Amino acid sequence: MVLKFLWRIIVTFNPNTNRMILFSPAKINIGLQILRQRTDGYHELSTLMYILPFSDILEILPGEKGSGLVFTESGLSIDGKPEDNLCYRAWKLFSEYSAPTDVRIHLHKQIPAGAGLGGGSSNAAMVLIGLNNLSGTFTTDQLSGMAAEIGSDCPVFISGTHSLAGGRGEILRPSKINLKNYFLVLVKPGFNISTAEAYGNCIKNDRRPPLEELLNQPVKKWKDTIENDFEQSVVPVFPEIGRIKNSLYNQGAIYASLSGSGSAVYGIFREPVDPAPEIKKYIIWSGWL
Repeated sequence: MVLKFLWRIIVTFNPNTNRMILFSPAKINIGLQILRQRTDGYHELSTLMYILPFSDILEILPGEKGSGLVFTESGLSIDGKPEDNLCYRAWKLFSEYSAPTDVRIHLHKQIPAGAGLGGGSSNAAMVLIGLNNLSGTFTTDQLSGMAAEIGSDCPVFISGTHSLAGGRGEILRPSKINLKNYFLVLVKPGFNISTAEAYGNCIKNDRRPPLEELLNQPVKKWKDTIENDFEQSVVPVFPEIGRIKNSLYNQGAIYASLSGSGSAVYGIFREPVDPAPEIKKYIIWSGWL
């Protein structure tokens, strides 16, 4: 069984060799409301996760019997041991729910880590999808349940659709927000931001209009109504985030924001733009949505 997702996620599947090439997309958060702290220690959130046509690339092949996982990587370097990579964690989790899977996985990394773009979570979700395409064992809902064990923003990449996320980020509802005719500039400054620190200094607020209501306004109104609450704690510590955001607005962005807890910042434009020199060196992707 081959699960069907957005065209941009699964590129090719060769049934003769079981070789798969998968796009593993990034996401941005459009609005992120931190509503309250839960009794389990997590935070109750409301955010729109919007999937981008900017991705890592995964190759998945059956491995030799008894080889387990053979994992290789190229592109952007990833800190840590291979067994710390979320691709490895996804393989291990899948193997706990099914028969052990002998597989070769190569990850070509283009989405920077520590950016708030969900690259690692996307990689893990694509590994789950790829392994399931080899075995045909689980439903989409079951894969989403596995993905939630790996990370809060992992299930959205199983669904492959722009989604309003609640709970700690794992409760999803498909969103009708469509930015197809808008141009995105994605900027990643040369530092990462600790999610734990960002949460530690954020201000929680559950007495404001629901994010979904604000998103249904014209995009030109988002600047005045839709916020990423992490900016309250992140910008004072990393003022470069605020400078990048202001530069995007000065260049004509309709809406600009930090994604997740950062450090990536994006600007939404009506047409392609030549960004200012001070941020051009930090651009990691730009294109039509």
